[in-house]
Amino acid sequence: MNHRGLQLRMAIVGTILFAFYAVLAVVAWAAFNIPLSIVLVLSVLFVGFQYIVGKKMAIWSTGAKDMPEDGQYQRVHRSVERMCDEMDLEKPRLMVARMGVPNAFATGRRGSGIVVVSEELMAILEHEELEGVLAHELAHLDNRDVVTMTIGNSIASLVGIVVQWTVILTGERSIANFFLGIVAGIVAQMVVMLFVMAISRYREYVADSDAADVIGRGEPLARALEKISAGADASGNEIDDSVSALCIFGGAGKFLSTHPPTEKRIARLREMR
Repeated sequence: MNHRGLQLRMAIVGTILFAFYAVLAVVAWAAFNIPLSIVLVLSVLFVGFQYIVGKKMAIWSTGAKDMPEDGQYQRVHRSVERMCDEMDLEKPRLMVARMGVPNAFATGRRGSGIVVVSEELMAILEHEELEGVLAHELAHLDNRDVVTMTIGNSIASLVGIVVQWTVILTGERSIANFFLGIVAGIVAQMVVMLFVMAISRYREYVADSDAADVIGRGEPLARALEKISAGADASGNEIDDSVSALCIFGGAGKFLSTHPPTEKRIARLREMR
């Protein structure tokens, strides 16, 4: 689906993230006397490495396994196939995981995506509600915003690490300077994350809207979000922050939240006709 607002935000944020990355490359070149040609090659290779590792870490951290196409999951596969046909989207690899909370997320890119659904989620949702969640995750792949989020989180972490150790290694060798480096790294990472969040919250609203269009109305996804929120509160479990940013539910209401308030998402969905 064509969302110029989201595309513009991704273009702007992508440019800013590239600028941060370029600054890191210049720092490495100037501070460590590494030849510029090597810095450029390593920078390009590291971006690819970040994307591949970020994608795989999300899968590994949840222990996700391929979702069988028969038995209890057959209906899920058929629903995804139908929605992919409607969206002109190649069917992603479907996986199931025991996350400890009802949740789902998409990773990868359009044409080579993965959708992971938790066993806890499928246990509490009716099929129509589950379709709303699946449509939401397919929308993320269709809109190509998952790649920006994956690389953005990686660059934010990298900037924090580089700033931290630059302060530590270039300053006085003291405990005070060591802690100053840690604080500087955290602040630098938070600054980069502010730009990542500029699209993170917006992309959730867009995916909610797209999901409502695909399944015909917003109410099933609204009910799903209510059950997911209640289930997460009841379980007391939390998902790793790197995966939480990709999930349909996670981090809402927290400082530097990657998700908009759940009640606002539900209200918007119920206003859709």
